[in-house]
Amino acid sequence: MSTTTSAPLTVAALEQVYDRLARAIDEAGPEKSELFLVKLALMNANALGDPAIFEAHIAATLMDM
Repeated sequence: MSTTTSAPLTVAALEQVYDRLARAIDEAGPEKSELFLVKLALMNANALGDPAIFEAHIAATLMDM
């Protein structure tokens, strides 16, 4: 499993990701949006390859809510 680090996304790239995520949540529908987000989070955690980084992302997200 690769744990390569890449540069942060630009604002334009973040907007692109946000737009696609919003469309995907709409596609999943209200009854499956939570399941979709959990599956997506698990896939991204796997791509990160480091549970500690994923835990830090969870903590940071919860602080901003």
